[in-house]
Amino acid sequence: MELRDVEVLLTLAEELHFGRTAERLHITTGRVSQCIKALERRVGAALFERTSRRVVLTPIGQQLVDDLRPVHRELHQSLQRAEQAAKGTTGVLRVGMIAVNVSDLQPFFDAFAAARPGVDVQIRTIGFADPFAALRAGEIDVAMLWLPVQEPDLTVGPVIHIEPVVLALAAAHPLAQQESVSYEDLADQVTIGGCKPGYWREAMVPSRAPSGRPIPVGPPASDFL
Repeated sequence: MELRDVEVLLTLAEELHFGRTAERLHITTGRVSQCIKALERRVGAALFERTSRRVVLTPIGQQLVDDLRPVHRELHQSLQRAEQAAKGTTGVLRVGMIAVNVSDLQPFFDAFAAARPGVDVQIRTIGFADPFAALRAGEIDVAMLWLPVQEPDLTVGPVIHIEPVVLALAAAHPLAQQESVSYEDLADQVTIGGCKPGYWREAMVPSRAPSGRPIPVGPPASDFL
């Protein structure tokens, strides 16, 4: 089994969407489908149930994913240790981020580098669909996330950066002509969905305006791209 096939399988198991999997791995959707079909032929059973509306793991697919995750993680950690030894570093800190404002956080990275000169910092992108998955799977060591974080199994650290909430609109949208926009203005306007957990969306964009009118949820987005 090729390493790339394993990465495709594990990523599709997280995203449950062929298009998002292809985007994350920077390959074509056809390549994702080809890898999964090849794995299914080798196993001799379906790994995913696929319809026009959803993609879900079969029991055999779930078993294979559960077995391969720790193996995949150990393989990557072994490669990282070899890379660290080659570069003369003593460790690595894997930081997961949703935001793209790395420059705003550079002072923190500089301070860490000064305090831990032998540790290599690696920035990894995590998406909206399941921002805690990589942390729980041990693929990253720490995640820089929006608050609130209400996950009993995760430890929430200090606030290190505050950024404003902005509304992104097409230039031709009627609200784009206003100097500011309130939650009441968003009533009856379709907003981007896909943000998990649900309490994140409520914190950013509530399901209802102050008057009680609904703020509809539109198509999902898995990240900023």
